[in-house]
Amino acid sequence: MLAPWRNDPGIWRRGAVLAALALLLALVMLLHAYLPNSVGNLGSLTETFLPWLGVFVPLLLLLGVWRRSAITLIAVLLPAIVWLNLFGGLLTDKSSGGGELMVATHNVNADNPDPVGTARAVAGSGADILALEEIPAAKVPVYEQALAPTYKYHAVEGTVGLWSKYPMTGVRAVDIKLGWKRAMRATVTTPEGPVAVYVAHMPSVRVKLKAGFTARQRDTSADALGEAVADETLSRVVLLGDLNGTMNDRSLNAVTSQLRSTQGAAGSGFGFSWPAAFPMARIDQIMVKGVEPESSWTLPRTGSDHLPVAARVNLDTPS
Repeated sequence: MLAPWRNDPGIWRRGAVLAALALLLALVMLLHAYLPNSVGNLGSLTETFLPWLGVFVPLLLLLGVWRRSAITLIAVLLPAIVWLNLFGGLLTDKSSGGGELMVATHNVNADNPDPVGTARAVAGSGADILALEEIPAAKVPVYEQALAPTYKYHAVEGTVGLWSKYPMTGVRAVDIKLGWKRAMRATVTTPEGPVAVYVAHMPSVRVKLKAGFTARQRDTSADALGEAVADETLSRVVLLGDLNGTMNDRSLNAVTSQLRSTQGAAGSGFGFSWPAAFPMARIDQIMVKGVEPESSWTLPRTGSDHLPVAARVNLDTPS
C-alpha cells in the first residue's frame, strides 16, 4: 500500500498550496483574537463559528492523500493540534450527577406557532428556574397561564421573563442601552440561600452585503450587562439568556470575563443551540459565578428557532 509513496520522488514537491492552506488555517485558529473587527466585525464572525474551522482539517488530509503529498500530511498536523487544544476538552463528558438547582433558558421566538406547547415542554424539563426571551406582549398571558401549574413565582420585564419554584424579590429591569426592556434581574431565594438571576436577550447580529458582520448594538448591550453584573452585591450569580454570541466572541468579554459557562465547565459536547433545525453555534448561554456547574445540556426542539439549554448547579459553595 505504501509502495507507490516510497517509489514516488514527487511526494515532497507536490501539495505546496495545500500545505500553505493548512498553515493558514492553523494561524487563523491560533491568532483569531488578532483578526480585526474594524472590517465588518470579521474577528467576531470568525470566533462565532470558530469550532467549524476544524471541518477543513480532514478535508485537507484527504486532499493530501489524494495528491500523495507528504508535506501536506505533515502540515495538516498543525491545525489539527491547534483545534484539539482549543476544543478537545469539549469532546469529553464533564457532567456529574449532582446539582441542587436546575436552571433553563429558551428564546421562544416571537413567531412561535405553538407557545403553549413550547411552555409545557420547557416546564416539563424539571427546571427550578426558567428564563424565556423574545416573548411578544400579546403572548405573555399565554406563557403565564401555561407555566402557572409548575411555577408559583414569575415576573416579566419587556420581552424577557423569569419563572421560579422559589420566591423572587428585587425584580427590576436591567438597562442594556436599547431603549426598551430586554434584560432583567431578580433575587431567587432557594433552600440553599439567595441567588442573583439575570435574564438577557442581546440584540441580534446581522450579516450585510456591504457592512459584513455588524454587531455594534449587541456589543454596546454586552458592555452594559457586564457593568450590571460587576455591580451585583450577591456572591451567587446566574445569567440566563440569548447573548447572540459565543463564549469565543471577544465582543462579549465584559460578560464572559466575569462568569463561567456551564457548558464549558460541565457539559458534554459543544451544546450548539442555534439554529434549531441544524445547530451551528451556542449563542444561548447559562453562565455562573459563585456556584459550581455540575452538568449542562440542550433540551429537545420546540416551536422556536432556538434550542432550549439547561444546567444543574451546586449552590453549596462558600458565599
